[in-house]
Amino acid sequence: MNWEPWTGCYQISAGCDNCYYYGPNAKRYLQNKIEKTDKFDWPIRVNKKGEYNIKGNKILATCFATDFFLPEADEWRKEVWKMIKQRSDIDFLILTKRIDRFLVSLPDDWNDGYDNVNIGCSIEDQATADYRLPLFLSFPIKRRFIACAPLLEKIDLSKYLHAIDHVSVGGETSREARVCDYAWVLDIRKQCLAADITFWFKNTGSLFKYEGNIEKVNPFKQTTRAKELDISILKGKKLF
Repeated sequence: MNWEPWTGCYQISAGCDNCYYYGPNAKRYLQNKIEKTDKFDWPIRVNKKGEYNIKGNKILATCFATDFFLPEADEWRKEVWKMIKQRSDIDFLILTKRIDRFLVSLPDDWNDGYDNVNIGCSIEDQATADYRLPLFLSFPIKRRFIACAPLLEKIDLSKYLHAIDHVSVGGETSREARVCDYAWVLDIRKQCLAADITFWFKNTGSLFKYEGNIEKVNPFKQTTRAKELDISILKGKKLF
């Protein structure tokens, strides 16, 4: 399940160039005005019986179509943290390219993190890894994952994985997509094996280099193509 308390976004790094939500060929192109959605308070809405509309024991992907740490959402984020704390029976997954803004609007009782919050840092190349991940590891977070998406080059994560729970990898989905090389994917998998953490090859992207050939993969088949290669290391855990 996905929860988007606000909508709109704008580019911050190379991984955003062909964003399938807000990039030049996306339906939401130029929707860079950040606004609350009609689902802003969705996790705490109740029905006529006074029961939550969203039942407990769910995984709720939060702001996967925008960014949780956008500066325009600083005041709203305070309200969102209260809702997240109230719904301690839900696991919230928060993915961001703006991890350098993590401490902004952080709740006073955060301490070393809420048990039901899993923060993901999105990276796309070595430069973003080397800038974002040291910050990511320095912040008080109980549960961390890295999303290498879109994967644009070979990345060495080895010095960062000691405090990471999970790594996911995905190629770029766009008409103008850059190539995702299977060799880069396997290299990250090898690093995860050495660190004894879970790894998920989420999708191939639109242009997938495999055994020397570049495959054009339909957006609706990219997850299936990645799954067919059977290289994920999940250890019985649920996928995000």
